[in-house]
Amino acid sequence: MTEKEIRELRRRLRPQKNNITRIYGCYVTDKGEIISRFSQSVGMMPENEQEKYLALLKKTMTGTLGKNLIDIAFRTQQVVDSPEHKLLMALRDTELKDESLLDTYFAKVVESVSLAENYLILLAYDAYDVPFRGKDSLTQDRSDETFSYIVSCVCPVKLSKSALRYVTQEQEFHDKDAGWVVNAPELGFVFPAFDSRRTNIYNALYYTHDLKQSFDDFVAAIFNTQIPLPAAEQKKTFEAVLGNALEENCSYEVVQTVHEQLSDMIEAHKQSGEELPLTITQREVRHVLEECHVPEENLAKFSVQFDEEFGADTMVSPRNLIDARRFEVRTPDVVIKVNPERADLIQTRVIGGIKYIMISAEEAVEVNGVSVHIATP
Repeated sequence: MTEKEIRELRRRLRPQKNNITRIYGCYVTDKGEIISRFSQSVGMMPENEQEKYLALLKKTMTGTLGKNLIDIAFRTQQVVDSPEHKLLMALRDTELKDESLLDTYFAKVVESVSLAENYLILLAYDAYDVPFRGKDSLTQDRSDETFSYIVSCVCPVKLSKSALRYVTQEQEFHDKDAGWVVNAPELGFVFPAFDSRRTNIYNALYYTHDLKQSFDDFVAAIFNTQIPLPAAEQKKTFEAVLGNALEENCSYEVVQTVHEQLSDMIEAHKQSGEELPLTITQREVRHVLEECHVPEENLAKFSVQFDEEFGADTMVSPRNLIDARRFEVRTPDVVIKVNPERADLIQTRVIGGIKYIMISAEEAVEVNGVSVHIATP
């Protein structure tokens, strides 16, 4: 799915915009015990309550592609005959009206999700008459596709603190008891995918709030397929592979060049307006290292270690490998943060057998907010 297609779906999740008739829920303790199950009619809800439920479901379509939003791809054999895909299809095709299917789905989530607090599982079905879009990108009311899908999320439920609250009728503040409050989702998904503004039963869109966690047990239970490492873990893994494979050839200049080249790719993709997310392979990173004249022996180690960690021929997002807006030099006692566009201000030198990090300081210099002068000999 592209960012534009995700935004199109997200815009539907507002009152009077969607065809969701009921929202199904399962409230679970932190120990995995089901407290309650419910089915609420959206039409009978006050509008402000509708908005809150829809906002939670909509959250599963927010964030960055490749980071919070991950493409789930089913193998062909899974689509043909697998219990996971069959369950998702049956939930969608029955419009969530089969109680036994709901029982199975909620049980799978409870068995595979472990949170430190109580949580709420939400599930809804929507049918979207996709308006026709002409070559001029203008949409028309007539529809040539109905996109039927389910959306689900898992939301922590936390105990709020008691506090003084304003009571309108009395025009005074009074102490109000603590209560259980539903928080934004930790994870969720949309199935099937909305690709090229059409139904794609071979894919799903998976959401995770925490870039350091992907809830592998949930993914295995619901999709039974591999997903990339969490975005934060990809960055750490890439840094480790780069350092381990290049060894003594992993110089400041090499790391600076890799950061610069990947940043340029990210910026060029942004400027191009390309809808599909940017991805690169191990070979493209290796090419950057070749331009830095890294020895062949180290290039070979890099290729092997990259493929072992990320998978051979895996497409990864360069946004997950570097932070294009940040460039940092760190020692055990000193941290230097540099504008990525001016990383050239830093050099490394060995003087008298001692290693130094040198920073060009031709412009204004401040120490603890105080302007200082560097005396010339």
